[in-house]
Parts: sequence; C-alpha cells; structure tokens
Amino acid sequence: MANHKSALKRDRQSKVRRLRNRMNKSTMKTAIRKVEEALVAGSEEQAKDALQSAIPVIQKTATKGTIHKNTASRKVSRLTRRVNNMQPLG
Repeated sequence: MANHKSALKRDRQSKVRRLRNRMNKSTMKTAIRKVEEALVAGSEEQAKDALQSAIPVIQKTATKGTIHKNTASRKVSRLTRRVNNMQPLG
C-alpha cells in the first residue's frame, strides 16, 4: 500500500478510472453482443438496427480512451462486414 500523499491520491484515481473503463467496456461489449445475437437469429433488420446503435457506443469508448481508436475501427469494420454479408446480393 502507498504511504506518500501523492501515491495515495494516485491509487484513488486509478481505482476510479479502472471502474469507469470497466463500465465503458462492458457497455460496448453488450452493444456488440446484441449485434451478434441478431446475426445468429438471422434477423437482417434487427442486425442493422443493433449495428447502428453499437457503432456510436464503440466510437465513444475509443474517445474516452478506454480502447485504442484503431481497435474501435476494427470492431466497427468487422461487425459491419458481417451484417452486410448477411443480406442477399443483388
């Protein structure tokens, strides 16, 4: 355990940030899971709606610094590709 005043403060800040990051990441994972559940169910319209609500959540998580911006872009890209491949061509 930290003994210096500044180290105690740093410990408090780390705990608060850790909880905030966990909350943001959990929210993001839930949004992604809703898209995946719609994909498994085979509902194209539901998958598109879930994707449109998941994209801002993923981007916001990156903006907050919880995940890297490239990670967010990769997640959005992969989800979008999966939803687009679900629909029939032509």
